[in-house]
Amino acid sequence: MSDHVNGKTAIVTGGSRGIGRAIAEALGAEGFNVAINYNRNRDAADEAAQGVRAAGGGAHVVQADVAATEDRERLVAETTQQFGPIGLLVNNAGMAPPVRADLLEATEDSFDQVLATNLKGPYFLSQRVANHMVEHRGAFPKDRFPMIVNIGSLSAYASSTNRGEYCVAKAAMGMMTKLFADRLADEGINVYEVRPGIIQTDMTSGVKEKYDRLIVEEGLTPIRRWGQPADLAKAVVALARCDFPFTTGEAINVDGGFHLHRL
Repeated sequence: MSDHVNGKTAIVTGGSRGIGRAIAEALGAEGFNVAINYNRNRDAADEAAQGVRAAGGGAHVVQADVAATEDRERLVAETTQQFGPIGLLVNNAGMAPPVRADLLEATEDSFDQVLATNLKGPYFLSQRVANHMVEHRGAFPKDRFPMIVNIGSLSAYASSTNRGEYCVAKAAMGMMTKLFADRLADEGINVYEVRPGIIQTDMTSGVKEKYDRLIVEEGLTPIRRWGQPADLAKAVVALARCDFPFTTGEAINVDGGFHLHRL
């Protein structure tokens, strides 16, 4: 388990399954202590914690709904009590619309729910953790600067008219990344966005047949395969190693080349 003052304490929201779990376990392999946040599935979170420990890191499971102020406070408090100052926040928790509804039929309730989890939660958790990082800046070694990593989506720029609220939230996360990067640079805190493409997770299981065809047969992405959670984890780990000290506010596309404009 990592020392409390080496800067290797991380929070991974939505860390119990899929992309979040892969990130948590990869950070464990880098010697991080990881607070694995989950909302509903405690068993999955416990399995993820076992994976982090097996990889060589420390793990602590925290139930919290990132959309709720009191839950965010508890998440930060439990993490610091368990592991000391937070050096890395990974805003990964997110949700798809409960129902994929046409843009002309989508409900306000769905919009509010998706924006609360995918934007409001990460925004104010970043605010809370950034203030904590500023307060404890002297606790980090000179070669380890604190950072925030937002897990975005290709939906930041690719229109999906049957899940408009999701696209709006992810587009706003792109600006959120720039805002926090700008504000926190003078505080020695770097901020990044890792932008997944079509990743094979529970969230995409219902459209697997469709994307099998689009990716493999029709070449939707230049790299003709599904993205895997491990692909995202590798990108986050590369940032978490503090190997990019002269970069902040950057969005890193991990999408098999989907973002390319091709003729």
